[in-house]
Amino acid sequence: MNEKEKGKVEERVKSELMTLTAPAPFADETSCQCQAPHEKLTIAQARLGTPVDRPVRVYADGIFDLFHSGHARALMQAKTLFPNSYLLVGVCSDDLTHKFKGFTVMNEAERYEALRHCRYVDEVIRDAPWTLTPEFLEKHKIDFVAHDDIPYSSAGSDDVYKHIKEAGMFVPTQRTEGISTSDIITRIVRDYDVYARRNLQRGYTAKELNVSFINEKKYRFQNQVDKMKEKVKNVEERSKEFVNRVEEKSHDLIQKWEEKSREFIGNFLELFGPDGAWKQMFQERSSRMLQALSPKQSPVKKEGLLSQTPKRPGVPRGEVRDGGTDSTESDEPVPSRDVPVPQASIQH
Repeated sequence: MNEKEKGKVEERVKSELMTLTAPAPFADETSCQCQAPHEKLTIAQARLGTPVDRPVRVYADGIFDLFHSGHARALMQAKTLFPNSYLLVGVCSDDLTHKFKGFTVMNEAERYEALRHCRYVDEVIRDAPWTLTPEFLEKHKIDFVAHDDIPYSSAGSDDVYKHIKEAGMFVPTQRTEGISTSDIITRIVRDYDVYARRNLQRGYTAKELNVSFINEKKYRFQNQVDKMKEKVKNVEERSKEFVNRVEEKSHDLIQKWEEKSREFIGNFLELFGPDGAWKQMFQERSSRMLQALSPKQSPVKKEGLLSQTPKRPGVPRGEVRDGGTDSTESDEPVPSRDVPVPQASIQH
């Protein structure tokens, strides 16, 4: 890349940065930046990015009253039609617009400024012509004209862009449905009373709004009624919120009470029920009391066992004497175990 081409690239980058950081310049305050010979281009050539030494100059015009997103999207399409493009936007004056289209909400100075601050616009042409002439196209070195493809009938012509289309310089863009200046004005007219009352509330006078004395009083009365309605609505909403909070707390309290009741009943049954701890404790204490009050029983003799008798001195238990009889079979009575035996009988 030679020095000339580098300079062109730097100039283009500088122009793009200026568009993003500062308002777009007016055409009558700057000279045309295209110094190369202005050769006629085809759309195919422009889409390929040629010529390399200058951007493709695209022109879009309009009224741009109440600048909105539909306008911005159309300019975005015009700006991005070709890889390297320079977008010039023509804005018609108040005189031409009022003559051929109708009254505008914004004056021409406001509309110019709105376009200058759109990021896609490189240059703004004030007091643009209603119908494009060859002299205008040559003066601004315009390669192509961008607009939606719908025939625009005005100024005694079925389509003011017809000759541009025939010359192969027209590039169509798409309209944004659902948004237009006419739609916005229709909304305002349809809800005129609402906006009149709104501006009265904001401090505008009836004279500034072109409102009669009777309508002013009516609007102010309606504003007071609306304020009262708003207060009543706020009170109702707060009352509903309070009732909802009370219901929520009541529900929580009832739920907690039910849980505590079930817990109390369960503890009661566990303590005093048929198999409760209280019954077991009572039975244990009763058995202890009965054992404490009842006397001890004497031991019971078991059958088949020898009676426990005290031994005689010198005669072992169960020993057989001369008569062949056991000492237990003696005619002498055997003293009881518990009764003491007299010493005299033992000596005898």
